[in-house]
Parts: sequence; C-alpha cells; structure tokens
Amino acid sequence: MLKPSDNKVRTPHRSYYSLVIAVAKRARQIAEKAEEDGEILTEKPVDLAVHDFVDNKFKIIEPDSFEDE
Repeated sequence: MLKPSDNKVRTPHRSYYSLVIAVAKRARQIAEKAEEDGEILTEKPVDLAVHDFVDNKFKIIEPDSFEDE
C-alpha cells in the first residue's frame, strides 16, 4: 500500500507537529470505536486516520498565533 506523503496532508502554514498530534488523536478515536463495537480492524488505525485527513474528512485547525495574553 502506498503511503501519502506529508505534503498531501499538510499545507505550508501547518506544522508537522500538528499533523502528528491530529493523526494520533484520530487513530485513538478509530481504535476506541472499533473496540466498543467489537469490530476487528484489517488496517492499522494510524493508516485509517491518515486517509481521513488526505480525503478531507477531518481538518486540522491551528490558532493564527501563539501570543501570550
């Protein structure tokens, strides 16, 4: 299976760290839902999460700036 490169998911203004955190959170959601439903996943939750972001099913929202208030 071909893995999408990070530049297909990440736009220039988004950080790589945000992408990793978002994929990890989505993968946990997928794994927890499968466990609750008693479903056996044939693909890894991380692969499914990455494809969710590539297919624009989920979007990463970052603040415009990290200024202290």
